[in-house]
Amino acid sequence: MPKKSNKDVNGGRLRKDPPDYFGRLAGSAWRKVVDFLNDNKEIIRVDSGLIEMYCTQYEIYRNAYKHIQENGEVQGIYESVQNAAGEVIEKDFKGYKRNPMTQIYSDSIKNLNNIGKELGLSPKSRKELFDNLNGGDEEGLADIVRLFK
Repeated sequence: MPKKSNKDVNGGRLRKDPPDYFGRLAGSAWRKVVDFLNDNKEIIRVDSGLIEMYCTQYEIYRNAYKHIQENGEVQGIYESVQNAAGEVIEKDFKGYKRNPMTQIYSDSIKNLNNIGKELGLSPKSRKELFDNLNGGDEEGLADIVRLFK
C-alpha cells in the first residue's frame, strides 16, 4: 500500500496532540487552537507550521510576563566600589534600566497578533474572513457563524 503524502495524513486535518518538543504552555495552546481550527474547513494540515509558531510565541509571551511580574519592568543599576585588596565594600546606585524581558514580551504580542490574524483567531479577522467568503450575503454569513460555534 502506498504511503500517504503528509498533507493527506489524518484526513488532511490537524492532529490534536501537540508536537513532542513543545513546552507545557505551548502544548496547552496547541490543543485549544487546533480544536477551534479543525472546525474551520479552511485550515488544513499544511498550516501546522504557522500554528506551531503561534503556540511557541504564546509560551514566550507567558514566560516573559511571568519574569516581568517577578522582577519588575525596570532593574536597578549598581556599580561596585572596591578597596585596595579588590574586595567589594559597597555598591553605588546609578539608576534604572529597562528589563530586557519587556522587549521580548512586546515582540511576542506583536507576533501573536500577526500570526493570529493569518489564522483567523481575532474577531476582526474572522469577520473579514466571513465577508470574503460570503460576499456580503447575510444568510451565508449566518451559516459560517454557525460553523464557528
